[in-house]
Amino acid sequence: MSAAPDRPRHNASTGTRRIGFLLFDGVKALDYVGPAEVFVEANQFADAYEIVLLSPTGAPVQTSVGGGVAVDAAAADVLALDTLVVPGSEVRPAQFVRPELLEAARVLAARSRRVVSICSGAFVLAEFGLLDGRGATTHWKFAPELARRYPRVQVLADQIFVREADIATSAGVAAGIDLALALVAEDLGSAVARRVAQGLLVYLQRSGGQAQFSTPLRAVALPPGPVRAVTDLIADDPSRRHSVRELARHVNVSPRHLTRLFTEEVGLSPAEYAANMRFDLARAQLEAGSSVRRAAADAGFTSPEALRRTFVARLGVSPSDYRRRFTSGLSA
Repeated sequence: MSAAPDRPRHNASTGTRRIGFLLFDGVKALDYVGPAEVFVEANQFADAYEIVLLSPTGAPVQTSVGGGVAVDAAAADVLALDTLVVPGSEVRPAQFVRPELLEAARVLAARSRRVVSICSGAFVLAEFGLLDGRGATTHWKFAPELARRYPRVQVLADQIFVREADIATSAGVAAGIDLALALVAEDLGSAVARRVAQGLLVYLQRSGGQAQFSTPLRAVALPPGPVRAVTDLIADDPSRRHSVRELARHVNVSPRHLTRLFTEEVGLSPAEYAANMRFDLARAQLEAGSSVRRAAADAGFTSPEALRRTFVARLGVSPSDYRRRFTSGLSA
């Protein structure tokens, strides 16, 4: 770690870039450790990055996994960074987005060439206006709150990460690794980024958005009520072609009211949720070794071609390629 926080953001003689991680009490450890390891791994192929851990006051912080983490400096002591990274937390944004953290982030952002948030770190950038008029993302479970609290931010809830000029936001946890790899590719080229991905045993670029990971999980924490009753009904038979009118009738509300409740509690319309569940079922069938035709039929798709179009649109690969990639990985 750096012991000289006042050094320039980019050392022209060595080519190193200073990457500052702004930590705070309650920070999710993987939100900063994962991206930091990407930059450290890149140093095996090019002496490119210097990692600096910062906190608002320079004091050690307590992370999500417990124990204190020492930092290199206080935010105010750093004159310049190439990239500022603001991680997130598992606690609600209202609990960790405090004035001290906001001021530290604002000061560091003004002294950085690039600004990056991981997961709910987007709330910090949004709070002092850095995301106004921009597209941004965060973990799917925080996306509705981000959109509600900051209407001037275009929340792209299904994106793994979003880049606009020198501002970037990412979804939760592993998405920070995806974004860090993209930054390495920008700085050092795709060949180095590919070697870093290989070294860390991760995809250089994952296909699809957050919806591929989150659909069944969104229903787990729902309180009892109309939305939970509908998600349970869909889960009982995801292959069935559930209409919004039928689902609304099941819980004795109007289709419009059900759609509003679903959007507020799940972040998706009932139709989108049902479509995602069918997709999850088809994907699970392929992972279990089913043929494309059988997976399409069992998941309620009208034809294998319909399943193919959905896979290409969501993941960028065909069902047969997905099945081949998955079964090859199991064999390896």
